[in-house]
Formats: sequence, structure tokens, C-alpha cells
Amino acid sequence: MGGSLARKDRTRAALLLAPAYLWLTLAVFLPLSAMAFFSLLSDVPFGDREWHVTLDNYRAFLETGTYAALLWKSVKLGVTVTALSVLAGFPCALVLAKVIRGRAREAMFLLVILPFWSNSLVRIFSWAIVLRGNGVLSAAIDAVLPWDVRVNLMFSPTAIVIGLVHSYLPYVILTSYLALQAIDDSLIEAARALGAPRRTILMRIILPLAAPGIVAGAVLIFVPVVGSFMEPRLLGGRLGTYYGTVIEDQFVAVFNWPLGAALSFILLAVVLAILAAASPALRRALR
Repeated sequence: MGGSLARKDRTRAALLLAPAYLWLTLAVFLPLSAMAFFSLLSDVPFGDREWHVTLDNYRAFLETGTYAALLWKSVKLGVTVTALSVLAGFPCALVLAKVIRGRAREAMFLLVILPFWSNSLVRIFSWAIVLRGNGVLSAAIDAVLPWDVRVNLMFSPTAIVIGLVHSYLPYVILTSYLALQAIDDSLIEAARALGAPRRTILMRIILPLAAPGIVAGAVLIFVPVVGSFMEPRLLGGRLGTYYGTVIEDQFVAVFNWPLGAALSFILLAVVLAILAAASPALRRALR
């Protein structure tokens, strides 16, 4: 009887999970399989082009130091944007979860998710208007300070970081907010009643319990930022050459899909290796 119920439960669970696995197969594994096939070709298999299976695309990455340098540059960009997003997003999430109540919280949530409602190109060009010379930021600073000030952050690494933090900051705010909301307020009140200072409450109670949300937000930010190409290209100018922009050029400008696919898989392998190397520390943070 028990075995029959267990089989029914497994069957029911399989039926419930089937749509998710089907979606993963269609949206993730099939495209990845196609890209893996392209990465092993000498040329795109379109029209009358001749092609054969080769490892030259992966060999090109190993023989060209520029690709490795740009990959390292992109990893550093991902770490920088992730760190700044966590430092800026966690306090905001803490205020939303434990300080603000009622309509004020709803208004703050609206401001947090507002970037999701606009097109990414609109956001980037908006920052271009703000950060360029004689732009909004320069005019505002010049109006406040008594001396003449000209601020031009466009086409610089700083502009790239600002644009990326603005785009991905809501992820860490939302994931941290969910984790903070799950913390029982009675724990914090008990710590206060026992005389624990705010710093101790933050470090010994709030941060450990909110760590899963912080880690989830950091991963959600780091993975796409390492391969980003739109913000670096538009806000960085000639200084915005990163690993992601090189991959985009292979697909769009050069039409060298095999090399672009190989570079993409190398990026995927590096990101997975970084996450695997960091997993012990992440597991300790989640305990």
C-alpha cells in the first residue's frame, strides 16, 4: 500500500515538473547544444560554405592573449558591479523590510522595480545624457558649486559601472528583501531587550539569516554582467571593449559564428568554475 502511494506521489511530482523540464530543454539545452556544434566548425554551415569539425576556435583563444586579457577584465567588472550592487542594495532592502510600512513601502517598491519597466537602451541613453560633458550631472554640480565645474564621465569605466549597477541593482534588493522579510521580528526585539547594540544585531542575526538572499542576488548579477556588451559599448566608447563585446562582434559584425560560439562556451566554463570555487564559502554563508 505504501509503495503504491509512493509511486503515485512520484508520478504526480513528475507530471508537475514536466512543463519546467520541457521549457529548460527547449529554451536552454537545445540552444546550448546548437552553440556547442557551431563552436566545433570551421565555418558556418549555411549556403555553399565548406566546413569541417575542428578545435581551431578554442585554440585561437589559447593562442591569442587578447581574449584572455579581456576575459579577466570582464571578470573584474563583474566583481566590481556585484560588490557595489550588494553594498547599495542590502541597506535599501533592510529599510524596506524592517523600517518602512504601508504606502511608503509601496512607493519605494515602485521606484525599485521601475528600471524593469523601461527598455535597456532607454536606460543606457538616459545615463549618456546625464554623464556626458555639459550634461545633467555637470550642470547640476556647476549650479551648486561657486566655481566653474565640468564633469564628463562618458566613455569611461566609471560610466559602464554606473550603467550596470543601475540595471542590476533591483535583483539584489528584491532577493535580500525576501530573505529579510522571513526573519522573525521577535528575534530582533529579543536581542534589543538583552542589550545587544545595533551593530551586533546586524552582524550576528540579520546578516547570517539574510545571507541566502544576498548570495542569490549576487549570483544573479555576476553571471550576466561578466558577459554584458550593451552597456560597455554604449557608455564606454573605445574603452568599452570587453569579452562580451568581442563575442557580439563575432556574431554581428564579423559573422564568425564558430569563434563566437567557442568564446561563449569558454566564458560559460569560466563562470561555472568561479561559482564552483566559491561554492564552499557560499555554503558556509548559507548555514
